[in-house]
Amino acid sequence: MPRVKKGGRLFYIGAGTSGRLGILDASEIPPTYGVDYGLVIGLIAGGDQAIRKAVESAEDDEILSWEILKEHKINETDTVVGIAASGRTPYVIGAVKNARENGILTACITSNPNTELAQNVDIAIEAIVGPEFVTGSTRMKSGTAQKLILNMITTTLMIQLGRVKGNKMVNMQLTNKKLIIRGTAMIMDELGYSEEKAKRLLLLHGSVQKVLDEAKEINN
Repeated sequence: MPRVKKGGRLFYIGAGTSGRLGILDASEIPPTYGVDYGLVIGLIAGGDQAIRKAVESAEDDEILSWEILKEHKINETDTVVGIAASGRTPYVIGAVKNARENGILTACITSNPNTELAQNVDIAIEAIVGPEFVTGSTRMKSGTAQKLILNMITTTLMIQLGRVKGNKMVNMQLTNKKLIIRGTAMIMDELGYSEEKAKRLLLLHGSVQKVLDEAKEINN
């Protein structure tokens, strides 16, 4: 979290299911917490086309991942989390190995103990889920565990950055009617305003947090 406060970013990098899960988690953070899309970045072997269609051979390139990170102007304030159920994906290992050699904090999420991936990061998270129901299909138990861990990482980060109040998404983007209704209810609950006033202020300021901040300033 201190790194993010200094302007650092969180990079997820993986191949196949692991890469897609990293992208999924990254894409959910801005609308949920109202942060910039460049704060949490998901990268997948094979590029964006691999999100919908498998590009399996891309995971064997150990050099390309670091080149892609350099395109993002990665620096020492950033953090790289490599995701690979097997713990031996060259694309992911190459990314964290090079990042670590360049003074960047690294971590990994894997489903096997004592892997090459884990040996090349500062923080190794090993979720040992046991054999998959369909042998080798890591989108199942391993993928589920990965998603849970990614949720915990970003949720904890957003809480520490003050993007929630209690358990409420006070910085969520108002992208649909459901979220406007939810935001209005939050303001009514927090400030005791009528529904009409709460909704008007919400739409005026664009987030629950900004309405709460204004009310706090007025009361002070």
